[in-house]
Amino acid sequence: MSLSALCLALPGALNAQTMVKFATLAPDGSTWMKAMRQFTDETTARTGGRVKFKIYAGGVSGDEKDVVRKIRLGQLQAGGFTGVGIGEIAPEARLLDTPFLFKNAKEIDHIYKTFDADFRKIFESRGYVLLGWAEVGNVNIFSNVPVTKPEDLRNVKMWIWEGDPIAEATFAALRIKPIPLSITDVMTSLQTGMINGVYGSPLSVIALQWFARMKYVFALPLTNASGAVVISRKSFDTLSKEDQKTMLELGEKYFRALTLASRKENEQSVGILKKKNLIFTEPASPAVVTELERAGNEARAALVGKLYSRELLDKVEAALKAFRASKK
Repeated sequence: MSLSALCLALPGALNAQTMVKFATLAPDGSTWMKAMRQFTDETTARTGGRVKFKIYAGGVSGDEKDVVRKIRLGQLQAGGFTGVGIGEIAPEARLLDTPFLFKNAKEIDHIYKTFDADFRKIFESRGYVLLGWAEVGNVNIFSNVPVTKPEDLRNVKMWIWEGDPIAEATFAALRIKPIPLSITDVMTSLQTGMINGVYGSPLSVIALQWFARMKYVFALPLTNASGAVVISRKSFDTLSKEDQKTMLELGEKYFRALTLASRKENEQSVGILKKKNLIFTEPASPAVVTELERAGNEARAALVGKLYSRELLDKVEAALKAFRASKK
């Protein structure tokens, strides 16, 4: 019998003080959900059954905006989110999702570590506690026609996650007019031909089975997509200080491990996609990379005052500039 099962079997655990109902789009059996269940099992064990979880995986509780709404209504207490859900809670954190901001994993880790306390305060001011960052990973554009420059995207019926301001600003800067849909409508729309272009991490595009409808992948990542696990502060505050500490420690442990695992699996997923005969295309020239980075700057500037302040943007960009200079 596992430690978690043993603790659940103890008489004292039968009257859990807190039941945390948790929802996510991540499908059961995915790396994401395996990490989540490890986190919930150990949290329940370490708290002697005082904290239990009921998990709603695979989007059964709706899109991320639905999950946030249900947390606010008290129907759910926690969720695992990508940027869209994070933006409903702490729009400032969407800065981390903006296009062509990071060049590698070291830059990502440096910025997340440097600004961790700042973002935790923002989450708490909105009534949530950040249990951990869980990176979705590099996001690529998938299509049925080859893409090597922004103009090529004008021949693609590109999907955009409905209501996502980052994606809206990104495609506007690229002069693209995408088709807005809920993420839960993407597969049907690919099957009907309403869209023939999507974006996502290689791992997620395989997990969602979108890759089966695609022929090409633009190799240069559009962005690095953030992910986070949060719990309502109202629910968190019902826990003892000891149990709060346990939950935060385990969140750091499991969701950092998940980020590293996701990076590895995204790399492996690139290999799988190539074996599935998807063709990876590179930018047509260095000038195209410069053009894309310029579009990223334009998108970030367009979101000042809408999602985050100029001060926060300047701080993050200055920290990145200093970090890059230190590595030369």
